[in-house]
Amino acid sequence: MKTISELLEEATARAVPVVRGIDDAQLAGGTPCSEYDVRALLNHLFSVIGNFRVLAAKGTSDFSRTEDVVTGDWRGRFDDETARLVRAWGEPGAEEGTTGGMAMPARTVGLMVLGDLTVHAWDLARATGQDYVPDPAVVAELEPGMAGMAPKAREMKVFGEPFPVAPEATAFERVLAMTGRDPGWRPSRR
Repeated sequence: MKTISELLEEATARAVPVVRGIDDAQLAGGTPCSEYDVRALLNHLFSVIGNFRVLAAKGTSDFSRTEDVVTGDWRGRFDDETARLVRAWGEPGAEEGTTGGMAMPARTVGLMVLGDLTVHAWDLARATGQDYVPDPAVVAELEPGMAGMAPKAREMKVFGEPFPVAPEATAFERVLAMTGRDPGWRPSRR
């Protein structure tokens, strides 16, 4: 079984090119997350990465506010922040015990940030017309991990209701559908 740090490294390798490929002119565009445009989703993802880095060190997170950090060299900062996240989850003890204020098993919390990074990379790729294929090892961990989290995530309004998919759907399409996303989502034409 791969560590959370190893999985995050693989997810980061696929997410960073997507973020680098976003043009500033696309920041106001819609995303598969109806409550977020591209800029707001990037800000959310930066907040998630920072908070889950703190959780890896058994600190207390604060998801109550999201700042606009999509300014200056935000693409370079995304590279730096994801690298710091990978390192934090690679520290001795990061996957052991429970995490900060969440009081959940650390590996479960690690799978949460892995899911956020992977699914939001897909959201951003779809919203900006880029290709995105997640690492198969990441998807293999996410599918059962997110299935276990889904009921609580729906109760907390983090996931939407499951989106119906065909029996031949890929594992990643099933992960997306589990979160309430339409795996076939495309931006609307203007």
